[in-house]
Amino acid sequence: MEDIKRRAAVLIESLPYIREFYQKTFVIKYGGHAMVDEELKQNFALDVVLLKYIGLNPIVVHGGGPQIGEVLKKMGIQSRFVGGMRVTDDATMDVVEMVLVGKVNKEIVNLINQAGGRAIGLSGKDGCLIEARKIVFKNEDLPDKPPEIIDLGHVGEVVRINKDILRLFERPQFIPVIAPVGVGQRGETFNINADLVAAKIAGALKAKKLILLTDVRGVLDSKGNLVSSMTIEDAERLIKNKVVSGGMIPKLRAAIEAVKEGVEKAHIIDGRILHAVLLELFTSKGIGTEIVS
Repeated sequence: MEDIKRRAAVLIESLPYIREFYQKTFVIKYGGHAMVDEELKQNFALDVVLLKYIGLNPIVVHGGGPQIGEVLKKMGIQSRFVGGMRVTDDATMDVVEMVLVGKVNKEIVNLINQAGGRAIGLSGKDGCLIEARKIVFKNEDLPDKPPEIIDLGHVGEVVRINKDILRLFERPQFIPVIAPVGVGQRGETFNINADLVAAKIAGALKAKKLILLTDVRGVLDSKGNLVSSMTIEDAERLIKNKVVSGGMIPKLRAAIEAVKEGVEKAHIIDGRILHAVLLELFTSKGIGTEIVS
């Protein structure tokens, strides 16, 4: 009986959030361990379908770095990274597009459909959904020397999101699943960081929330404690003081940009936890870090 009461209490706790979030847009960046562990993959698909059935509008943007690296290795193409970004020459770009659009995207679409949803796979090239340009990377870490400009090849940044494409899928109950591949003015293909793509889509749609799945608990302070909530100023201070490092920096910057562009809250959560998205959205304490204006 006590177990039944606890289950009922969980449902009651979620009710105010379900009411608040009804018909609102949520952009979820799907990546990390949650994309490779079979149990986590299945449960992520169920979570997304549940969000749609209770009246929310989830949009999934996915990564695929490990999968790309694995295929490149099999093909004998060496991976090289600068500033956390994969140097993407013509051959590498072909592999990136093949893996992200042709393999990973369709796997996620199939998982969601098998869970009872109606997912549709897109890349940024479909309908010019993600207009992009070549990124200019400056290495400013060289002592006593001017910044060095490094050519990253087909690595891009978002210029514009064609939000009308995404609006088409809201009423027919489709769940868009987006590969972070963009298109340039001359038809060039660009590999873009999935966190930044998710942030730009969330900002363009003025989404209720941006949710970034990662492989750590969230943002940690200088003592290693989880920061459950912070402002944009707090987040910028952590980056400036080098409290956060590595892959957390682009995630935090993406969260900051999304909130500045009108997203109500951005969340960085641990995707290794079963039903992480539901626990963050529908419980009072959540499980990760939220960034607010």
